[in-house]
Amino acid sequence: MALKQVSSNKCFEGFQKVFEHDSAELKCKMKFGIYLPPKAETGKCPVLYWLSGLTCTEQNFITKAGFQQAAAEHGLIVVAPDTSPRGCNIEGEDESWDFGTGAGFYVDATEDPWKTNYRMYSYIKDELPKLINANFPTDPERMSIFGHSMGGHGALILALKNPGKYKSVSAFAPICNPIQCQWGKKALGGYLGPDASKWEAYDATQLVKSYSGSRLDILIDQGKDDQFLSAGQLLPDNFIAACTERKIPVVFRLQQAGYDHSYFFIASFINDHIKHHAKYLNA
Repeated sequence: MALKQVSSNKCFEGFQKVFEHDSAELKCKMKFGIYLPPKAETGKCPVLYWLSGLTCTEQNFITKAGFQQAAAEHGLIVVAPDTSPRGCNIEGEDESWDFGTGAGFYVDATEDPWKTNYRMYSYIKDELPKLINANFPTDPERMSIFGHSMGGHGALILALKNPGKYKSVSAFAPICNPIQCQWGKKALGGYLGPDASKWEAYDATQLVKSYSGSRLDILIDQGKDDQFLSAGQLLPDNFIAACTERKIPVVFRLQQAGYDHSYFFIASFINDHIKHHAKYLNA
């Protein structure tokens, strides 16, 4: 599968690059950011996948989060894909910011007209790692995942649905219980149809209740002044209750007043998350 380099910038002795490729899963051109630490020049490195939130592209994380220095220090390749297919010319895909373009929700759609292109779950789970492992100096056995908001939801469900695939998982202000919030109901209803029982397969709070895989240490940071927390879109308490019941370790840090849903919040705690993953990826 041919990769076309879009940009390359030296950063903390490594390189922050962006590539474009034709996705077989999504049937469109897709971009992803990839940070190659200095260690990647001499040996294989573990890979940490970042999933961004609603309205984001591959650019938001690589330009705003400030993760590169910590990734360089810990020798981690960090991959940040786009959040949805683009340019598919589906009627209605650009009508709202929380559905369609920029809002793939990391599910495999089953409903027309979305099911042909909107297969972000399979893209992140299978196609993208194969592409990364074939083209970069990775250790395919060492892989972790994290994300923000809709991407935090994506990271949690991918880890919970694929026990053992990821060494660790973390999230910033994740949508924890999408079947119970407006964002989730709109997206899951649109992509998966009106039968709400089918939505549960992509709900972290529901998945935790039946999780029986290898041990997962989950780290979640949440800002106290996050407008979407108070609006009932994120519902972390439901997820924590489910984890507690199943004795699944989760470190939930409610960060003090003033921290919101933005990349300023992410940048404030990104080093802790890189360290969390490095502990497992470099073990």
